[in-house]
Amino acid sequence: MHIKNKLPGISISVIVGLAALFLSEHYGAPAMLFALLLGIAMSFLYESTQCKEGIEFTAKHILRVGVGLLGLRIAFGDLAALGWQTALLLVVAITSTIGLGLVLAKALGLQKRFGVLTGGAVGICGASAAMAIAAVLPDCKDKDRNTLLTIVGVTSLSTVAMVLYPIIAEMLNLSPTHTSIFLGGTIHDVAQVVGAGYSVSEQTGDLATVTKLVRVALLMPVVVCILLVLRMNFDKSSEAKPPGIPAFLIAFVVLMTLNSLLNLPEALIEGATEFSRFALVISIAAIGMKSNLQKLLEVGFKPVLLLVLETLWIAGLILVCLPYI
Repeated sequence: MHIKNKLPGISISVIVGLAALFLSEHYGAPAMLFALLLGIAMSFLYESTQCKEGIEFTAKHILRVGVGLLGLRIAFGDLAALGWQTALLLVVAITSTIGLGLVLAKALGLQKRFGVLTGGAVGICGASAAMAIAAVLPDCKDKDRNTLLTIVGVTSLSTVAMVLYPIIAEMLNLSPTHTSIFLGGTIHDVAQVVGAGYSVSEQTGDLATVTKLVRVALLMPVVVCILLVLRMNFDKSSEAKPPGIPAFLIAFVVLMTLNSLLNLPEALIEGATEFSRFALVISIAAIGMKSNLQKLLEVGFKPVLLLVLETLWIAGLILVCLPYI
């Protein structure tokens, strides 16, 4: 398809993304949440105008660019900085949360892939993880709806956690190090980890951010595992097709390796990080425009319950294991 056909949809996604960033800066709520809500409000553009092709392109391809560029935020040194005990705890927390998502999804009568999607989003890095995992899951009629539900859920829960978790850490008399690991190891989105950590102290904010970035670094191994499981025909439905290795996954690993081995200019890393953030914001706006609000309201309380239980699980697990670190 010619790029000219995509420009209207891409342009409207960019405009919605800019509006979301403006509202986020002035009202303090997550930009991704504003992008979703504004996108949903403008979903009529996807159904009845020439914007459809560009919105599809933004929701799929620009999304993958944003996820791939996340690799520049992480270096192998971040993994070593925390020590093997903390790294092992984070691996166990992520894998067990995804496993719990699978079990609970089956118990609640939801799709297994929805359990993987929510478990990965809660366990790793919120909306970014949800979009990366959704990008490799088999297509189905409810895929966009499930992705949207997950993003709304983890963003909302992450905002609540940003306020409550520092209070919980103080009530439990956690040490500064344990507070940092608790905040960085349990809050879903990077921005909320930063907000919670630096609300306690600068030292806590620094270590909480590093802990969170280690979780982000584990995103791609999890996506690779999902791809391998899908290739083994984990999902028996006729919709499931063995996927190849997506380019954004390769880009993530390459950029992470470059950031680890080379002393890249700070301006380059900051610029790529900001571009990645903006790409994710406009992609979420496009996903919102693709959504059908009526179908979103029909899903009931089960997806919300699933996300809440996964959130409680990872928080409880980290708290129980902290004395052994």
